[in-house]
Amino acid sequence: MSNWKLLDAIGVELEYMIVHRDTLDIYPVADKLIEKVAGAIEGEIEFGDIAWSNELVLHVIEIKTNGPVPSLNDVYKRFSEHIDKLNTLLADFNGCLMPTAAHPWMDPLLETRLWPHECGPIYQAYNRIFDCRGHGWSNLQSTHLNLSFDGDEEFSRLHSAIRLLMPIMPALTASSPILDGKAGTHLDSRMKYYCTNSARVPQVSGKIIPEGVFSHAEYENRIFRPMYEAISSLDPENILAHEFLNARGAIARFDRGAIEIRVLDIQETPVADLATTQLIISAVKLLTEKGEADRKSQMKWDVDPLSTIFQDVIKYGDQAVISDSAYLSLLGLGSEKMGVMEVWQHLAMSCTDKNQWDSAFNKPLEIIFNHGPLARRIEKTVAGDYRKEHLKGVYSRLCDCLSTHQMFLP
Repeated sequence: MSNWKLLDAIGVELEYMIVHRDTLDIYPVADKLIEKVAGAIEGEIEFGDIAWSNELVLHVIEIKTNGPVPSLNDVYKRFSEHIDKLNTLLADFNGCLMPTAAHPWMDPLLETRLWPHECGPIYQAYNRIFDCRGHGWSNLQSTHLNLSFDGDEEFSRLHSAIRLLMPIMPALTASSPILDGKAGTHLDSRMKYYCTNSARVPQVSGKIIPEGVFSHAEYENRIFRPMYEAISSLDPENILAHEFLNARGAIARFDRGAIEIRVLDIQETPVADLATTQLIISAVKLLTEKGEADRKSQMKWDVDPLSTIFQDVIKYGDQAVISDSAYLSLLGLGSEKMGVMEVWQHLAMSCTDKNQWDSAFNKPLEIIFNHGPLARRIEKTVAGDYRKEHLKGVYSRLCDCLSTHQMFLP
């Protein structure tokens, strides 16, 4: 994304589980699937504007924009075409793609199979240090959103805006309410585990909300250098001493001139992913365009108050209540407290570029505002019945939503 100006370029990555069509158990055949298409086991296959790539484990495959795009309009159609292509290929293996950010009954301790091919040494290093047989590592599927910047001044504006909005993003996208065949304690279970998966080396993820650093040099000194030093004794070959080691919920990728947001759960259909990411981009844009006084106020926010909001949101989702009046004021709201979904509706109404959005985004956002994020809709559909057969029926419907490009409703 280098040489793109602030928010001129967007990158989106969507991760999906591969499951057995009959049982919906995870199915570690990503390498065989890629080999079937490419004729060899590759880490990435390019199809013009879209690419597929492997992930940490063999039951996950990623579909992504092959390089930056200037707009999200119509991009969901390309993602949907590639979901169709993948499902057609997987039918030969008696498999299919499953959406949502966590498999509802996978046992990571027994079922994890790491990608053993290209990038294998990196994954093996992660596994040796952190033990990747856990929900926060091998049972998580997310949407990654990359937003461009050029230089320290633009990085400062973008990073401060993303830090402020990150705590409330999972209210839109939470899709992981069930783990180990039972109700999770959090509506966004993926993020609950993500918060602790690097606990052995806390500097790797910090408190998920990034520290308030606003230049490349400051980022090197306060985030990269302490992280590399902390892991050096566990990684003597420096296999992981790169920007990608950073596991905060938004990471600066100075090598590509972008910030990558990682707190978004994958949805049931790409149009929902693209609708929520469009709203987030427009809300970020709104904050970056504020005057100097407002931007200075944004930059003053410490991690802890933002983390408090974030922890409430990943637990309660759309039902979280924000009672930090200073935070609400910064978003243009004069209330002492407000439900998080009301905050998002206010931000949606305030976005100055709404007339440029793809009209297909309206329905998914309306469903999310009226019925809650996907996790809430799954929870309502399961209705307290966590028998495996019942869960299989619900998640079979979710697979159908992905293959037919439909939103999921209770």
